[in-house]
Amino acid sequence: MKRVPQLLCLAFAAAGATAAPFKVTLLAPADDPRLDRARVERGYFGHPTGPVADGLQMALKDSQLELDAAGASLALDVVNVASAAEAKAAAAKAEKAGHTAVVTDLPADWTLAVADAVKLPVLNVGNADNRLREKDCRARLYHLLPSERMRADALAQTLAASRWNQVLLLTGSAPEDAARIEVAQAAIKRYGLKLTATKPFKLSTDPRERDLANLRLLTGSTNAGTYDVVWVVDSDGEFARSLPYRTVLPRPVVGDAGLTALAWHPQFERFGAPQVTRRFARGAGGRLMQSADWSAWMAGKALAAAAMAQPKGNAAAFATALATVDVDGSKGVTMGFRPWDGQLRQRMLLTDGQGVVAMAPADGILHPRNTLDTLGADAPEKLCKARSQ
Repeated sequence: MKRVPQLLCLAFAAAGATAAPFKVTLLAPADDPRLDRARVERGYFGHPTGPVADGLQMALKDSQLELDAAGASLALDVVNVASAAEAKAAAAKAEKAGHTAVVTDLPADWTLAVADAVKLPVLNVGNADNRLREKDCRARLYHLLPSERMRADALAQTLAASRWNQVLLLTGSAPEDAARIEVAQAAIKRYGLKLTATKPFKLSTDPRERDLANLRLLTGSTNAGTYDVVWVVDSDGEFARSLPYRTVLPRPVVGDAGLTALAWHPQFERFGAPQVTRRFARGAGGRLMQSADWSAWMAGKALAAAAMAQPKGNAAAFATALATVDVDGSKGVTMGFRPWDGQLRQRMLLTDGQGVVAMAPADGILHPRNTLDTLGADAPEKLCKARSQ
C-alpha cells in the first residue's frame, strides 16, 4: 500500500470558530493501467486522463469560503492501493481514525470490498458498472459517475428524437463488453428503436480472423440490412476510433466513437462550464477536465455541502446530510442522489469530441416526477434491494 506523504487540509476557518475538520479518504489504484501514457495520449472517449484527486482538490478549494463561513472544514487523505484487500484495509483504517467518508476510484469488486468494510458513506467516482447500482448495490454507496445504463439511455433518447430508428450494433470481445452490449440492446428496445443486426468485431493479428475487423464486411448493407446509424460497443476504444467515415453506407456512428454520451466534456460552453474547465486546467497542470474529473469534483462539492449543513455534527449527522444534498455541477440543473440506488441525478452531454452537440434527457422525453430519472434505473424497477424505496 502506497500512502501519499502528507494530509491535504484545504479548508481552514479563522480563529477557533471552526469545528474539527471532517476527514475524507480517497482510495485510488496504484500504478493505474488506465493512466498508461500510450492510452492517455490516444484520448479514447470517456477514459480518464489523470488522477481524480485533481477534481476533489478543486472542489475543496472552490468551497473554502463557504466552509469558512459555516465554521466547517474538510481534510483529504489520498491512499493508493494495489488490491481489493488493500482497499478494504485502508478503508477500515480510515474509519478507525475518525474519517467521515471514503471516495473510491476503483474496480467494481474493490469498491464493494470497501463498502462492506465500513459503515461510512462511500462515493464512487470512477466506476460505471450497472451492478454497483443494481444487484450489488449497497445502502451507503453513492455514485457520481453516470452508469453505463445512463450513457446508453442518453444515446437511445437522442437517436429516437432524431428519428434514427434503424440501428446496426457492432460489438467488441473484451470481457467488460459483454455486460455493456446487453445494456445497449436494452436501451435500443426501451426507446422503440429497431436493431437491424448485431455483428461482433475483433482486432487480431491472426489472418484467419481478419474479416472480423473488416469494416466493409461489417457495415455492408447486404450483411447488415438497412440502417440509419451504427452503434459501436468497444471498451478498449481502438476499433471504435477507426469506424467514423469508413462505413459502407454514409451513416453516423455513436457509442464509443462518433457521438458519445459523457458526464463532461471540456468544450461544453453553457451554465458556467468554461469557467469550471479553466479552473481545473490551472490546478491540474493544463490537463483538460474529463468525466471522471467532473465526477470527483462533484463528490467534493457534495462532501462540502454536507459539512456546511452539519458543521459541528458527528459522522452520523454528516452521512444523513450527504444523502440529501443538492449540488450544482454547471449543467443547468440542481443535482442530488437518488434514494433508490445512490446515483447522482444529472444531465448527460452528447459529444463528437469537438464540442457538445446535444444534452440528455432529450426534448420530448417525459417522466411523472423528474425527467432526469429517465436516464438509468428508475424507482419502480426496484433493482437495488439494499436500499429502501
